[in-house]
This record gives sequence, C-alpha cells and structure tokens, in this order.
Amino acid sequence: MSNATDLRAAALENKAWPYEEARKLIARYPDGFPATGVIFETGYGPSGLPHIGTFGEVVRTTMVRRAFEALAPGVPTRLIAFSDDMDGLRKVPEGIPNPELLRANLGKPLTQVPDPFGTHASFGAHNNARLQAFLDGFGFQYEFLSSTDCYRSGMFDATLLKILERYDDVINVILPTLGPERRATYAPFLPIDPVSGIVLQVPVVARDVAAGTISYVRPGTNGTVTVPVTGGACKLQWKVDWAMRWTALGVDYEMAGKDLIDSVLLSGRITRVLGATPPAGFNYELFLDAEGQKISKSKGNGLTIEEWLDYGPPESLALYMFQNPRKAKRLHFDVIPRAIDEYGDFLAKYPGQPIEQQLGNPVHHIHEGAPPAADLPISFSLLLNLASVAATDDPAKLWAYVARQAPGTSPASHPALDRLVHHAARYARDFVVPGLKRRAPTPQEAGALADLDARLTAVGPGADAEAYQFEVYEAGKAAGFDNLRDWFKALYEVLIGSSQGPRMGSFIALYGLDETRALIAGALAKEPA
Repeated sequence: MSNATDLRAAALENKAWPYEEARKLIARYPDGFPATGVIFETGYGPSGLPHIGTFGEVVRTTMVRRAFEALAPGVPTRLIAFSDDMDGLRKVPEGIPNPELLRANLGKPLTQVPDPFGTHASFGAHNNARLQAFLDGFGFQYEFLSSTDCYRSGMFDATLLKILERYDDVINVILPTLGPERRATYAPFLPIDPVSGIVLQVPVVARDVAAGTISYVRPGTNGTVTVPVTGGACKLQWKVDWAMRWTALGVDYEMAGKDLIDSVLLSGRITRVLGATPPAGFNYELFLDAEGQKISKSKGNGLTIEEWLDYGPPESLALYMFQNPRKAKRLHFDVIPRAIDEYGDFLAKYPGQPIEQQLGNPVHHIHEGAPPAADLPISFSLLLNLASVAATDDPAKLWAYVARQAPGTSPASHPALDRLVHHAARYARDFVVPGLKRRAPTPQEAGALADLDARLTAVGPGADAEAYQFEVYEAGKAAGFDNLRDWFKALYEVLIGSSQGPRMGSFIALYGLDETRALIAGALAKEPA
C-alpha cells in the first residue's frame, strides 16, 4: 500500500461506494469540520435479537467511516449503535421462554419488561447485551447508547423542549401522511403512564411551553394527567424520535433500508424544523429469499447470520454486504460458496494491484485497509466438490486430500484454509450430497471415459493439475464432442452427480489418480444411458 497522501489522493476520485458516501460527509462541512468530529449512527430495535440485517448495517456504516477517515485524516469519528429500548413492547416474539411474562407487560418500555431469560434486569437489557456481544464478536468499534438512558439522563431534554416549542410545525409535517382517524388523535409525544407504566398513544389536550409539559386524559378515566416532556416521562413517536435523535446527537451519517425511504424524508423535514441538518446516507435494498420474496423475520424465510457462519467465514458475509448495496439480492444458502470463492479471488489480487484498484477491491474495505496475506491454495468450490464426491464431513479426512495437492499445508500452518475445510464439510453434508445423483454414461461418453482412464494411467500419479487437465481435453476432443462443454458436463453428471463442477485437472490432482480411476470404473460398470 502506498503512503497516506497517495491513498487520500486516489480515494478522492475512487468510485467505490464507501468513498462516494464519504465524500457526502466532506461536502457537509465546506468550512471545516467541528472539533467534535463526525458522528455515524446505526439503529437497533431490541424487541428481537440481532440478525443479519443488523450486521449488514453496521459493517456497511463502518466501511463508510473508514473511507471518510482516509479522506479526512485526523478528523475524529464516532459510531453510535443506538438501541430504541424505550419503545413499548407491541407483541410477544416467537421462540421466547416464559412468554406469559412478556404478555403481562405488553405496552411497557422494553427496559421495563422483565427479562424472560432471567439473566438481566429487563428484556431490553437482555437484548442490548446480546447486541453488544454480537458487535464485539465481529470486532466493530462503536459506542453503545440506550434510548432509555438518553431520555432519563436529560441528554435529549433540550431537543424535546424545542419540539414542544415548535409543536405545530412538527405535526404539520406528519399529519398529511396520516388517515383522517389517526390525524384526529396524533401527538408526537407518547407519555409513559405513571400508573400502568405503559407507553400511551393518546391525544395531547394541553401543552405548556414555559413549563415544558403536556396534558392528556388517562384512558378509561376522565382524569387529566400533566407530565413533563423531559426526563424520560415521555418518549416520541418514532419518526419524530429519529429526527430528535439526529438533532440531539448531531448525527452526520445514517443509512436505512429502502422500505424506510418515506420515513427518512419525513424525519429529515422534522430535523430541519428543529434547525438542524439531516444526516447524509443512502437507502440500501432489502434481501430476498430463494423465491425472490422479501425476507421477513416473522416469516423466518431468510438466512440467519448464525446459519451463514456455519457454512462460511465472516469475511465472505462482509463481501456479500459490500457488493451492490443498492441492489436487491437473494440471501439464501446457495449464495455462500460463490461469496467465499470471490473473497479468495479478491484477496489474491490485492497485493499486485495499483492503488486505484486496491481502493475499489472489496477486501480493502472489509479489512479496513489492511487485508491479510492471501494463503488459500485451494478454492472453496474445489473443497466442496471433494467433500461431496468423497461423501465425508470429516475435516481430518478432507485434509488428507488437501495435503496431497498442497504439500506443507496443515490446520496449524494454514488456519484460514482449515476454516474452509470445516465449512466445506458441513455445506456438502447438508446441501450437496443429498442432491447428488450420478447417471450412467452414454455410449459416446463411455468411450471417452475409457480413453481418459488410459490417458491418466499413462500420466501416472503425482502429476500436476495441468497435466491431468490436458488429458481431459484430449479425451474429449478424441471422442468427437463438438462442444467440449458437453464433455465436461458429462464428467460432472457421471462422476460427481451434478451438472456443474470443478476444473477437472485440479480435482484429479486433489482427489487422487487412483480414486479418480475408481470413479471412472464405477461409471463404466453401469448400463449405458
């Protein structure tokens, strides 16, 4: 990597999306940055556990943060992971122990709902701890903020009083977006009822700007209750809350899903009503399931982060998040192998690239400008085919093949490769082997296979992949295949049981000559198709 000056000069022109986003932040401060620096934010709703979307938002925001630091060296930055834990619990999530405990506390702030797991002071605290453990596990650098703590500590008081002062201007932004019934009862402030503890959605019947209070009629009674808007006695409806947070915390950058475009625009208008500038950011596309439908946590039709990490390393997931964030993408098990191999390809190319290409290389952003040395002598797809044909999910058995193709490698000397061996074993066991079905060869294919067997025998064991690959080509040409793609497809279907497969020379070198000849013999023993 060149020095910081060269990097900054190249980054100022680079078209990788993190640099494009970082330039938006520079444009916000044409007269110089504030002494407090630039603030990035991501939001989290702690009514559920962290999920793959949480990872995507934090990792992408971190990429923009690091790109900004390269463009504006020396400017302080902060990443706030904000938890909306003062929200009222609307429903009992599925799969939670002691659901009756939550059911009895519906409507209360999440930090006032007992923890059904019995490990923390509240359900909100439990999920906040899970969020922080989740972020820490990936090595993210962030500052955690709790909505409850911010409201109660007075951190938001000045902005809450400003909203009370500009009450009509604020609701005039929101009211045109609501139906007639909702317009009649809407209020930006949601009082926390001092008796029930529930977050109330009730009309405000009076407000006192000088006293900093609002009044409402307690549901089920005729009694009017007056509460301060400060100190945690009220919270805000979420679109106003978002604008308040941007204003109070001075947020410069926050991205959001495409489904929140209208909310971002509304919150931005309210931010301007409050005399502040909305943060920069972009709206990323949502993930789709295998059928092209929008992923929904409640439907459970997506891929969880735990499932991805069972079958692929975190770097492959980060690559998937980096690529085309404004394009809807399928998030299903079958995208994992390609992401793993693409990551390996990008990592291998990085050292030899000029700086302009390095800055556009995803691994530069995944590893915050310092990618590790590439040390993956065997691709994941080849490991996957090996595990599938060998029909084993035992990493130790797979390593016996790997060491043959890549002498000197071992789990101890090549930990990254060892991770891929374990991932390939699990992936092949769960997704590939159950679907393999080897067919019998046609007469033409059988002749070509017999010829290939003779050719491979003549080459002998211990040859390199190129020598075996040459004979594979020659056998196909000698058999009269007009299109050698048909020959390779036949090899995959007859020997492996799939319509797609690895580079055959590499596979033979890895799997072994004797083992490959045994596959051919087994295929020739079948009745021709």
